[in-house]
Amino acid sequence: MTTEVKRRLNDGLKIQKEKEIVSTMIRIYCKKKHRQNVLCAECQDLNDYAIHRLSLCPFGEEKTACAKCPIHCYKQDYRQRIKETMRYSGPWMLLYHPIESIRHIPLPGKLRK
Repeated sequence: MTTEVKRRLNDGLKIQKEKEIVSTMIRIYCKKKHRQNVLCAECQDLNDYAIHRLSLCPFGEEKTACAKCPIHCYKQDYRQRIKETMRYSGPWMLLYHPIESIRHIPLPGKLRK
């Protein structure tokens, strides 16, 4: 007899904001690199994967930036793709979404909320 453990999906405010930011960055990347107004199949796959991984993050509302996380929950190929996407989209975020960019910048130590 096997017992299946179902993890509760993260749906807190912080996770929702992270999902919005990553989706925005992927949209910017696809629009600029692939010249698409809607997500191409490759970028849609990356977006779906990132959203799914955020939903399953074991740290939930206490999560840090994925780059600083002790657990790498992305498969290697997706990790490389999301790194490339974020490196490219980060500067564009300052132009298109300056307030979200500033909110997303990790602050050291006790300055964080």
